[in-house]
Amino acid sequence: MSISPFDSAMLRDLFTDRDVATLFSDTADIRAMLVVEGMLAKVQGDLGVIPADSAAFIHRSSLEVQIDPAGLSLATGQNGVCVPALIAAFRKEMEAPEHAQYAHWGATSQDIIDTGLALRMRQALALIEARGDRMAQALARLAGDHAGTPMVARTYGQTANPTSFGAVAAAWGWPWLDHKARLAALRPRLLAVTLSGAAGNGAALGPKAAETRARLAEALKLADPGRSIHSTRDHVAELAGWLTLVAGTMGKMGEDLLLLAQSDVGEVRFTGAGESSTMPQKQNPVGASVLIALARHVQALNVAVQGAALHRQQRDGAAWFTEWLSLPAMIMGVAKGLSVAADLAETLDPQADAMSARLNDPLGLIHAEALSFALAAHMPRPEAQAVVKTACKDAIATGTPLLSVLERTHPGLGLAEVTDPARAMGDAPSEARAFAQAVADA
Repeated sequence: MSISPFDSAMLRDLFTDRDVATLFSDTADIRAMLVVEGMLAKVQGDLGVIPADSAAFIHRSSLEVQIDPAGLSLATGQNGVCVPALIAAFRKEMEAPEHAQYAHWGATSQDIIDTGLALRMRQALALIEARGDRMAQALARLAGDHAGTPMVARTYGQTANPTSFGAVAAAWGWPWLDHKARLAALRPRLLAVTLSGAAGNGAALGPKAAETRARLAEALKLADPGRSIHSTRDHVAELAGWLTLVAGTMGKMGEDLLLLAQSDVGEVRFTGAGESSTMPQKQNPVGASVLIALARHVQALNVAVQGAALHRQQRDGAAWFTEWLSLPAMIMGVAKGLSVAADLAETLDPQADAMSARLNDPLGLIHAEALSFALAAHMPRPEAQAVVKTACKDAIATGTPLLSVLERTHPGLGLAEVTDPARAMGDAPSEARAFAQAVADA
């Protein structure tokens, strides 16, 4: 396997979101940084910080020049950042030293790299949101279509009481609506201009440093943080935390689907599931497994990014490098995971007959809790629980349905009513329909 499966020609269809991969290519990185350099020059020209004709020339050149990423490699390895080599190449390509001298005026590498990242992050988050919305819409259809499809609920891996498959699908989708609200709050803090100069004090930017930052933010349609954010990385840590929450949502869906698809459960089937290299009877739940693996990967990388929030002094290369190693892979994992989750939800084949068969086991033990509450209308709750617990043991020992055991010992109480699946599902159908409506209203 390759160093990064996300860049592997062989594994890319398994783990890679190609649109996001394009945004995090070297070419896209360079293009974004040149946009920042060009717009910075334009703003500085408008403010009289640099000559207007030079500003116009730099801005125009930033949109036209092509710089080979490979040509920056050696210097980047030596300098730890690509910007010195990028600016040198940019000035050379302009072939106008009288104008080129004003490129990158007063800025530092972090200003250009982080602002360029903000531009690409804006597009990446839009892609992630679109993929999450597609997942939610597919889950809403499942929830609405199967709001009244009864199935066994399980806690601690054991049979609990009846629920509906629609409610299960809704539980996979509800968190996304909260994630969207969190993202809306996060965007202004994350998608911000970084422009503070070498030590974060804006000294080389001159007396119009704050105005330059504000005007650059306006030109790039980014937020102005109103201060230096070189070494305060809470916005990056917040993004990593948000990505981890989303990963947890898609991973939970994968875990549930993996269990529901087990051969001894068989309550869902996957369309176009994976083939085994040797066992022709198998349909491997590849999509569900991808969701779980990506979620675990994102969760692991989050530890590194949260550690990088301990950013020493005015700039910390080690912390910054840690972000570069971790954040793109987290973004890729979430984007791909949401696409896979949407694909699964759109093509999932719920097996209502299998759900019903497991729900209607001959002993009817799944109704034990409901029967205990029905008995509690006629005796103290602890006594009712003890009666049902004893009756469960009797049912298991004799092979007699639990309802029959209780009707024999406590006749005439109308206990059969509580075993009706429609009643036993409680609020599950209404919760499923509420989610479908919430998605429709979003």
